[in-house]
This record gives sequence, structure tokens and C-alpha cells, in this order.
Amino acid sequence: MSEKLDHLGSSAPEQQDDKLHEECGVFGIWAPGHDVARMTYFALHSLQHRGQDSSGIAVGDGKTVLVRKDLGLVTQVFTDADLAAMPGKVACGHCRYGTAGAKGWESAQPHLSMINDVIIALAHNGTLVNFDSLRHELIEMGVPFRSNTDSEVAAKLIGFFTQRGHSLRTGIAHTMRMLEGGYAMVLVRDNAMYAFRDPHGIRPLVLGRLSGDAGWVVASETCALDTVGAEYVREVEPGEIIRISDDGLSSQMGCRPRALTNCIFEHVYFSRPDSVKDGMSIYRVRHNMGRVLARETPVEADLVIGVPDSGCPAAEGYAKESGIPYGTGLIKNRYIARTFI
Repeated sequence: MSEKLDHLGSSAPEQQDDKLHEECGVFGIWAPGHDVARMTYFALHSLQHRGQDSSGIAVGDGKTVLVRKDLGLVTQVFTDADLAAMPGKVACGHCRYGTAGAKGWESAQPHLSMINDVIIALAHNGTLVNFDSLRHELIEMGVPFRSNTDSEVAAKLIGFFTQRGHSLRTGIAHTMRMLEGGYAMVLVRDNAMYAFRDPHGIRPLVLGRLSGDAGWVVASETCALDTVGAEYVREVEPGEIIRISDDGLSSQMGCRPRALTNCIFEHVYFSRPDSVKDGMSIYRVRHNMGRVLARETPVEADLVIGVPDSGCPAAEGYAKESGIPYGTGLIKNRYIARTFI
């Protein structure tokens, strides 16, 4: 038995990797009687800016979990026939943006894993800095892997602790205490959905409710809630585990929350401008950043030009505060993928 796993991570990790691994989009839905696969498809389309390497959807129908995933955009991976062949009452989806690690089909999510005779599918947004040491421990214990991603390590850990504790929520809670880094995860089995977030709240995750009490959704950003007609309820709390099933919604703390450490990249670049985070419009935040920048760094210029797309609200704010006219000087090709690299 692994000493580190047996003591729930009391030992220091052997190796840490400070490179950015994933900034992705995740979505989950519990809505019996609705086309959850298709709703997940449209939600992922609204989160496509968060990841364009691969896309995937997993659906639970009360008996088993089916997954379809592949490299490419959401519209490239799924056809109408694919979605029609995935009926169910619970689903999770993922769009991946990986700047390091494997980029093959095996790295696409959601990751499938077996816990005894139960299939789970895990969608993960984040970076786990101690996954190398955890993966090494699991391999030594005979746990097989199909990729070298930190997301699969999380899925295997949840399975390991669930088998020992005979409870999926217990397995998730123990895994959360092992993981180091930022993460927001959505997990589905045949008849339930789980959503949980790192104790620092680094990665975003919000909870929404479908109109008419038709079901619940979780997503990386509120723009996905708008797409499926869900009303924003609240943020998933740092360290919290949410479970949604036929028994309704329940919540417990998987690990003790720590100092809140939001990722500034969400406000500056990553989130869609029509999303709301921590009660603030992303567009308004960026606009105000531009106004502050104009006060802190005034210049003599003829025109303020924003770099599409995330820089445009800040440029508008700079122009508003400085009195310099705002204009369009850079055009982004709308038919290609993200261009910031």
C-alpha cells in the first residue's frame, strides 16, 4: 500500500510542474426528460473560447454512461446523429485547451473510469501541480493509465478512494485533500452528477437552475447558463462538493476552504465579456481596467485601438477616461481559432 495515498497526502510531492497545462471549459446538467446531450452541446459551444483542442460529452441514462469525444471544435466532433444517440438524464461536457502534455485522443475529456461495476466520467478545468508524483504512486500500485494528463490522475484517485470508502462523495473528498493546484471538476455516473472546486477557488465554477425547476446545471461561466435557459444561483464554493440526483441537490465541504485566490487571467482575458463572475460583469471589469490605466498611464495619442477580442472593452474604457477617440485598427479573422499565441 502506498504510504502517501494511505496517509491522504501527508508526504510532500516528489516533483512539481509549474507549467500551464489546461485552461478549459466544463459543463454539467441534471435534467430528466430533457435532451441533456444536445443542451450540453450548445453549452460547450458557448464555452468554446475556453478550449479548442478537443471536445467531449458523457451522458448517464440511469444504467450506464456513454461518452463521445475527439480532437477538434464542438461542431467538428458532434453530429446531429451523435447527439440523438445519447439519451439520458445527466451529462457533463468538456472543451480542452492544453499547452503542455499529450494532445492526442486519449487526452480528450471527459475521462471514463471504472469503480467496481460503476462507470464515471470526469471533466476537469485546471492544473494539478503534484500530479506526477500521484500518478507514479498509482502506477506502482498497478493502476493503469491511458494518458499522461493530470485529469486522468484525478479520476483514478477518486476511484481508488471510493473503493476504500464505499462512497463516491467520500472518494471525491479524499481526492480533494490530495490534490495541489487549481481545479473545477464535474463528474457524472449513471444516475447522479457531482461538481467540486479547489479550496482556493482558483478555477471558476457556477451553479444554475433550469426554468420551471426542470433541473440543475454547473458551468465554468455564466454565458453557458444563458445558452441553455438556466438562471444563475451562486458560485460553487471553494472546497465544496455538490451532488445532484433524484434525491435533489445536496452539498458538503470536501476539504477546508483556504484563502480565496481567483485567477486574474479570467478577468483580463479568458472569460467571455458577457459572463458574470463574483457578481461583476466581465465586460464592465475590463472597461474599468482601461479607465484606471488611462489615469495611471496617460499618453498623447490620436486613437485608442483595442486588440480583438478581449482587449476591446479595456480600450473603450481607456478612450472614455482619456477623451482620446476609440477606433478599430486591428481586425481578427472570424473563421480561425484563437490568435493570442
